[in-house]
Amino acid sequence: MGLGIVAGAADDDCSAIGTYASAGAQFGLTLLWMAPVTFPMMFSVVYLSSKLGQVTGKGLFQVVRERYPKWLLWPMLIGVLIGNTIEAAADTAGMAACLNIFVPIPPFLTAIAIAVIILSFQMFGSYDFIRNVFRWLALSLFAYAGSAILAKPDPTEILRGTFLPHIELTKDSLSILVAIIGTTLSAYLYTWQSNVEVEEKIAAGKTRTAERRGTSDSELVRSQRDIVVGMAFSNIIMYFIILSTGATLHQVGQTNIENAAQAAEALRPLAGSGATVLFAMGVIAVGFLAVPVMTTGAAYDLAQAIGWKSSLHASPREAKGFYALIAGFTAVAVVLNSLGFNPMRALVYAGIVQGFSTPPLLLFMVLLTNDRELMGDKTNGFWLNLLSWITVAAIFAASIGLGLSWLL
Repeated sequence: MGLGIVAGAADDDCSAIGTYASAGAQFGLTLLWMAPVTFPMMFSVVYLSSKLGQVTGKGLFQVVRERYPKWLLWPMLIGVLIGNTIEAAADTAGMAACLNIFVPIPPFLTAIAIAVIILSFQMFGSYDFIRNVFRWLALSLFAYAGSAILAKPDPTEILRGTFLPHIELTKDSLSILVAIIGTTLSAYLYTWQSNVEVEEKIAAGKTRTAERRGTSDSELVRSQRDIVVGMAFSNIIMYFIILSTGATLHQVGQTNIENAAQAAEALRPLAGSGATVLFAMGVIAVGFLAVPVMTTGAAYDLAQAIGWKSSLHASPREAKGFYALIAGFTAVAVVLNSLGFNPMRALVYAGIVQGFSTPPLLLFMVLLTNDRELMGDKTNGFWLNLLSWITVAAIFAASIGLGLSWLL
């Protein structure tokens, strides 16, 4: 399993699980078509980020800081940081709520314990150890295939929902579409990807930026294959989550999911206790992968914008500012949990926030990877450009559509 699997699993974080579960509960199987539609878009943005990191030897926001003025950099960065922090907080709350099914401890105390474990893992684990743990945690998402099978969905409804796109021009429908697009194309997904490409080069002994610049065509082809597998894995899991909740909760009129524990418990009388355990364990396990990706990703982005050293290969003593940012974003996530917000609703809202903050950053990423001065002979080809611009247009259209639905 390569880096693409980790990125794909991180994209199916608790926020995404909440969004997909809400989509299934509200609209049944009519939104299954979103999985195959978003797959090529996910591939294009993650591959662009991967290529940018490999060719420049730098993280995405370091390149943006060097190529664009600050008045463009900071609004994008602030939107990304807000989205990451909300998602990290909501993911922690979702994990705590699901743990509460098995261990009756107040969720806020559980959230603190989760944050301490994750932060210790980031502070004291080596990059290789963190990467390998993430790979194993990714496998937990297969729990949703099991829960979907236990739900025994109608094959006719599955085919109809998969191959006949259905869109309702209502605020709720447009909101969930933007949330799905926003969470599948979350900014942390591709800012993380560019940074781990840099970390991989550092792991290979290329500690200076000049040594990390440049990559071969064979390495890019290998990255393409890896990312195709990772994004396909992510989308298959999305499909199964919508399928399991659409075939159960929607069928009996349970369309309003209030929290992660309710989503898991609601499956018990409809699909059996096995489905409940699988759904809850999926939330918990992937949270331990996704939350550090979000908090570390936010620290990467802000540190690069400021010009601080940012690398998991550096010790906390060598990169004090970077690790302080990781701790700070983790602490903010815990504090947000103390405010008593509805975790599942916040998860969906976080997806919508990402839906609005992602388009401009995605636009700049396409422009950067077409910059011959920056990329040399590794600029985008015709088909990658076509797919990338379709993705940019789709996510801008989705965000504008949601805005218009609110105004009208």
